[in-house]
Amino acid sequence: MKNILVIALICFSSLVQAQLTSKQEVATELVAKREADKKEITNNYLALKNSLLISDSLAVVVNATALQNSLKNFKFKKLSLEQMNEATKTRKEIIELATEVSSTKNINKQRKNFELLSVKFWNMAPKFKAADTTLHLQVCPMTSAMWLSDSMEIKNPYYPKNMLTCGEVKASL
Repeated sequence: MKNILVIALICFSSLVQAQLTSKQEVATELVAKREADKKEITNNYLALKNSLLISDSLAVVVNATALQNSLKNFKFKKLSLEQMNEATKTRKEIIELATEVSSTKNINKQRKNFELLSVKFWNMAPKFKAADTTLHLQVCPMTSAMWLSDSMEIKNPYYPKNMLTCGEVKASL
């Protein structure tokens, strides 16, 4: 009888340990997936900005579409109901602005929509950016247009021919 109890206890203990290990592996995988999603969103925004820097309106369309898609798949975590509603609303606005950017090949219209998109994106950047990424809020003092960059170096996506280095870093995340 004692042997049966010992064997049952060992089996039960092994089962509990296996379940805990499984939960830890799943949690680790989910965290890694979430970070990959955040990195994709950030990289798509930066690619969009960089396309504007070189005035490539076709690449702008591609990158704006990629940003839309990565945002649509992103799920917010650890927010109150009010915060969730606000974050969801802002994400929808960013997606709509990215759609407007991608719906035209006119570089000036793309830049105008990107300006609005950047303001919204900065507000959500703490939720979107990957842990290993630093983003800098940069502003052109002549126009108050803002954008985000992963570099401290100023490269103005709104006036790359005339005022490429016009701007300053206002904040960093």
